[in-house]
Amino acid sequence: MPPALRRRALLAAGAALPLATRVQAQPRLPQGPVTIIVPYTPGTGPDILARLVAPVLQQRLGQPVTVDNRAGASGNIGSQAVARAAPDGRTLMMQVNTFVMNPSLFRQVPYDPVADFTPIAGLTAGDLVLTVNPDVPAPDVRGFVELARARRGEVAYASPGIGTPQHLAMELFRLTAGIELNHVPYRGSAPAVQDLIGRRVAAMVLPVHTALPLARDGRLRMLAVGSERRVETAPEVPTMAEAGLPEVRVDLWYAMFGPAALAEEFVQLVNAALLAWLAEPATRAQLLSQGMAPAPGTPGQLGALVRQDLARWADVVRRAGISAE
Repeated sequence: MPPALRRRALLAAGAALPLATRVQAQPRLPQGPVTIIVPYTPGTGPDILARLVAPVLQQRLGQPVTVDNRAGASGNIGSQAVARAAPDGRTLMMQVNTFVMNPSLFRQVPYDPVADFTPIAGLTAGDLVLTVNPDVPAPDVRGFVELARARRGEVAYASPGIGTPQHLAMELFRLTAGIELNHVPYRGSAPAVQDLIGRRVAAMVLPVHTALPLARDGRLRMLAVGSERRVETAPEVPTMAEAGLPEVRVDLWYAMFGPAALAEEFVQLVNAALLAWLAEPATRAQLLSQGMAPAPGTPGQLGALVRQDLARWADVVRRAGISAE
C-alpha cells in the first residue's frame, strides 16, 4: 500500500476508536480548594505529616490545600467525615493505624476501613520500642519475660489509653510471650511517661524518638524495637525477632486515603507526587527529625496492609478481651 493510503487508513481507524482510546487519559484535577482531614489533634504524627505534604499537593494540584483537624472518638469523627465526602478529589485524609484498630475496639464504628475509603499512598512508619524503667531487673527481653513469669500479674505497664497502638502492641507482646502483666491506662502519653521514668510503672511501649533522649539520660532502658529491622537512630537496640519473638511486629504507619470511588487517574497522580517527595534526601532528614522514616507504598500495597492489619488487630483485641467502651 502506498504511504499516503496507509496514513489515510490509519487515520480512519483512529477516528473509529473511542476518544479515551485515542487520547491518553488525563486525571481530572479538583475544581476548588482541597482539604486534608486529620482525625486527630494538632501536633500528632498524622497532623505533622499532613502539614508537610500540603504544600507538595498544592503545587501539583494547582489548588489551595489546607489541613482540618477533626479530632474526637479516637479518630472516628474525622474518618466518618471523609467516608461521607464526595469522591471529587477535594477531600483527603491523613491516617495512622489506629484507623484499622477501632473497628475491633468499639461496638459501632461509623466507617468501614476497606469499603468506605480509597487507599492513595503509604507514607511513613514510626518505630516503637519496648522500654523499662532503670530499676527493673531485666537487661533484655528474655529477662523481662522471666521477671513477668516470676511475678505473675504484678509487673505493671503504662499506655496512653485503652485501645491505643501502644496498648495493643504491648498486649501482642504479652500474648506472644505467654505472660501476665498489669495494664495501667493513662489519659495521654505525657503522664504515662512521667510515671515510667518515675518508677511507678515498670514498662511501656514508646515511639523510638520519644524514648531515645530518655534512654541516653539513663531515665529508661530500651529493650527491643517492634520493626523488622534495627532502627537507624538506635542501631544498638535489637529487634523483637532477634529477641526471639518474631511475631511481635509493631509500628505506627501513616498513610493517605480518600473517599471511596476516587478516580484511579487522580489516585495515581497524587501517589506519584507523594512518593517523589518521599524520595528526596531533604524529606528523609525532615521526617527522621520527627521520628518517622519514609515507607512509600502504592495504593494496592496500602489496601493490602489495611486488610492485613484489620484482621491481625481484631485477633489481638479478641484474645486480650479489650474494649474501648
